[in-house]
Amino acid sequence: MSMDEKEQRRGLLVTASTFVLWGLVPVYWHLLNEVPSFQIIAHRIIWSTVLVVAWLLIASRFGWWKKIAAQPRALPILAVSSLTIAFNWGLYIWAVNAGHVIETSLGYFINPLVNVLLGVLVLKERLRRVQWVAVAIAAVGVAWLTIDAGTPPWIALGLACSFGLYGLLRKLVSVDPVAGLGVESLYLFLPALGFALWAENGHGGAFFGGWGWGNDLLLIFGGVVTAVPLIGFAYGVKRIPLSLVGILQYIAPSLQLLLGVFFFHEAFDTGKAIGFAAIWAGLILFVADNIRTMRAARGRIPAQRGGL
Repeated sequence: MSMDEKEQRRGLLVTASTFVLWGLVPVYWHLLNEVPSFQIIAHRIIWSTVLVVAWLLIASRFGWWKKIAAQPRALPILAVSSLTIAFNWGLYIWAVNAGHVIETSLGYFINPLVNVLLGVLVLKERLRRVQWVAVAIAAVGVAWLTIDAGTPPWIALGLACSFGLYGLLRKLVSVDPVAGLGVESLYLFLPALGFALWAENGHGGAFFGGWGWGNDLLLIFGGVVTAVPLIGFAYGVKRIPLSLVGILQYIAPSLQLLLGVFFFHEAFDTGKAIGFAAIWAGLILFVADNIRTMRAARGRIPAQRGGL
């Protein structure tokens, strides 16, 4: 197996594991339902920044910053990506604690289609005919779910577009995943810290006080819950095609859907079941085509070597 194949397989494994973690994380944020959503977001940014920047300083002092600063377009792109991920975090946490877990899952079902579109239009990635059919089937499922909802799914669309743009921006800048997250975190740190301090000054904040030590610890550990999956995503998206990342992202909303139905007990009727079934059919077809293509490519390598 070549080094490129090993890197691609490693990227595939890390990316898939990341989406499993994201699929289960609504339970974690639900544990903090006593804390106002904007304060959860502020603490999420604060503690993830402390964790990531401390790690970077221990590992390479300021070498990570110098490498990124040496790239003229890296800092501006990371500034924009920090805003897109902050918006995504805020909308997601609010939706989970407001009882819209199934709609968040719809957002992350739409998001892979956004990634495929961005991959084809911006990065000029190409899809095979079977892959286009798979994407079309999944798109029909998403359209059905949208129609079945009866109103525009603003939460779902906001989540899909913001995270799709984040993935594209991280694909465009060549930086270490952890270092990139460190820069993004620094852009958000002071605004988040300022808001948290303002909240503690008589505006509903109760850190190390009214929320209880359990919630305080959950807020602090939220930095780990935030940083680890994002690092995994940034690592994986650099090693596999963005269109494949888009399909793997169906893992997270599928788990979120199951949580929404069986853990949060949100309504899930026959109409929703039909839409999700179509999405899964497209996913299975896409993955099956990728597996077939990879096996065919491996089968050709020994034959080529034997002819030399």
